[in-house]
Parts: sequence; C-alpha cells; structure tokens
Amino acid sequence: MTTTEASEPFDRVGRTRPASGLNRELDRLDGLADLMDSRFRLPGTSIRFGLDALVGLIPGIGDGLVTLPAFYILARAHRLGAPTSLLVRMAANVGIDFLIGAVPLIGDLLDVGYRANRRNVALLREHFVKTGQV
Repeated sequence: MTTTEASEPFDRVGRTRPASGLNRELDRLDGLADLMDSRFRLPGTSIRFGLDALVGLIPGIGDGLVTLPAFYILARAHRLGAPTSLLVRMAANVGIDFLIGAVPLIGDLLDVGYRANRRNVALLREHFVKTGQV
C-alpha cells in the first residue's frame, strides 16, 4: 500500500477503511470548514468568519465560488457512505447558505452566523460517532 492509498479513508472499490482513516478524513473536512466559516476573528470581538464571508462580498461570482468547497464536503460525505437522509440535510444547509449569502451585504453578515460548512461536518461526524465508525 502506498502512502497516498494509506491516507485515503476508502479502498479502491469504495469500502471505508478502519476508523483511523475516517478520523483523518473528518479532520481534513473540519479544517476546510474552519477555513471557510470561522478561521479569522474580528479584532476586539468574539465574532469569527471565514473565506465564505470574505469571498461572498465579491458581487456576482462570490457566492457561487464559496459553494464549491461546500459541494466538495457534500461529495466527500457521499463517498464516505453517508446515508441519503443526511446528504439531503447537508444539501439543504448549502442551499440555505447560498440563499442567505445572495442578499447583498446583509446576507453576508447573516452568513457569518450560519456557517453551513461547520454544520455539515458536525452532522457528518455525529453520524459516524452514532454508527460506531469513529
């Protein structure tokens, strides 16, 4: 097994590997969610925001660009074997985040509080904890 294969949480036919690989994948997704939703702090406050809020300020394309990492998290959840009901909940979070962010300025402020990526990774981790895979 190569180093690349060992870092993947699933084998070549899509079966999940033991929990350690799943934990690593969830940690990677958590890092992406942190970058998108809460990596930075507004100085002098406890308000946290990520690239989602910053890139979302770009008129016309910002909100579309920030949905790409959200769809990546959704695709990884599917690949990890998340049930359809969970994927639907996660997709709804992405949709709500997109709709909130589409409202100029006010939507970007509300988007700081919604944090769809963090919600989705938390839902995914919770699922795997409940099923005993993590």
